[in-house]
Amino acid sequence: MSSVATHYIARGLTDDEHRLIEADDRLGVLNRACGGELGQTLAIPELLALVVKAREYGLRLSRQFSASQDHERVTAWADISPGFDEAAGCEIAISNWQVEDVAPEAETKAAQRQTEINRHLAECTARLDPGQRILSIESDAPDLVEFVGIAAKGIGRPWTDFVTLTGNVLEQPAHWRLLDGAACRMAGSKRQWTAFLEPLGQPEPGSAGFVLHLSANEPLRAIGQAAARTPSLGRDLTPVLRQPVNRIIANAETIRTKLAGPLKDEYSEYAADIASAGQHLLGLIDDLADLEVVEAEDFSTAPDHIDLADVARRACGILGVRAAERDITLDPPPEGESQLAVAEFRRVLQVLLNLIGNAIRYSPEKSRVWIRLDEIGERATITVADQGYGLDEEQQEKVFEKFERLGRGEDGGSGLGLYISRRIARAMGGDLTVESAPGQGARFTLSVPAGSKEAG
Repeated sequence: MSSVATHYIARGLTDDEHRLIEADDRLGVLNRACGGELGQTLAIPELLALVVKAREYGLRLSRQFSASQDHERVTAWADISPGFDEAAGCEIAISNWQVEDVAPEAETKAAQRQTEINRHLAECTARLDPGQRILSIESDAPDLVEFVGIAAKGIGRPWTDFVTLTGNVLEQPAHWRLLDGAACRMAGSKRQWTAFLEPLGQPEPGSAGFVLHLSANEPLRAIGQAAARTPSLGRDLTPVLRQPVNRIIANAETIRTKLAGPLKDEYSEYAADIASAGQHLLGLIDDLADLEVVEAEDFSTAPDHIDLADVARRACGILGVRAAERDITLDPPPEGESQLAVAEFRRVLQVLLNLIGNAIRYSPEKSRVWIRLDEIGERATITVADQGYGLDEEQQEKVFEKFERLGRGEDGGSGLGLYISRRIARAMGGDLTVESAPGQGARFTLSVPAGSKEAG
């Protein structure tokens, strides 16, 4: 019986807690490229999984693994031998080391992915000017009520005036890149928070201001409501439900986009399914919370003089990525076109996001969605038209009913969006109507009281 000796090019040793305590140069360099150091948990994801399995079953394993190093992809063979007792770690022997160049992902695309993750994790959001001074702030986290109240009274002051920066405290004012990722604490909250700054404006990031995303390092475990009253979905439960769902989506997106390291395509696709299901659940939570609000007897809106064209362009900007993913062209009112109205900006934007989002969902790929303005008598109107399958007369009668999903089965939403949107439209003194025919797309029209140029 003959055997062929294996030529090992690197060796390493882990302890009983999977920390890499010894490593030859090549293995040590790869481990550092994955974010680890000697004395810390082995940072090469696929190799760590093999070490954990070898110790768990007490068996010698020989497997191929891969990892990313700068703009290279390393593929190698690992022989892993666990120790004989529970207190021992594993010996790692590496052979068949192969390296191939990998085209680097565009930095802007990676930054966009990370920004999306920060948005999902944020429990407090503030709009800042180019000097990082607060323009507006909002949060539905129960333990941030005090902080938001204080910050809202200090509009025009730097956001750093209202938080306590921990760790390496920077002299203020500091450049936004130094504050991006800073740890901080806020009044009224016992949780540790991390600040992420999303720069706005081109070509110089931050020239148009910033969006501040504040994310807690742990979920809020207590609802914090008075024991004597019944929990309300919109008031009490929504913030608590959103937190774990947002974290699930953010973690799934991190896995899907391989920001944490290389991953087989089937696992990336599975993570995408998890993220999609999380988005659907999050939408349902938001819709149920809105349903409670719009059905309340005292529900009202805060009318103001707004430009429907401006709201439409903003809505298209928000949904532009989703439309591009399906190769759908959004056609908003052109710059310079205006349609004044008397309505609440935030509520009109909410309705338009629902209408345009539906149009994207139900339209075929490579089609177009139009947003058009008009004024009829004392009513200002905005119409969202698509090239989808359209609705017959029976569907048009039911489309604004609660939990009606446009008769589209699995690809529909919660069935509450149009019901809520019509309630909002009528609360603003307007209405939401539909015109359609099978095979000819659909035209949803929001009407609100028209504004005057003198008032604008």
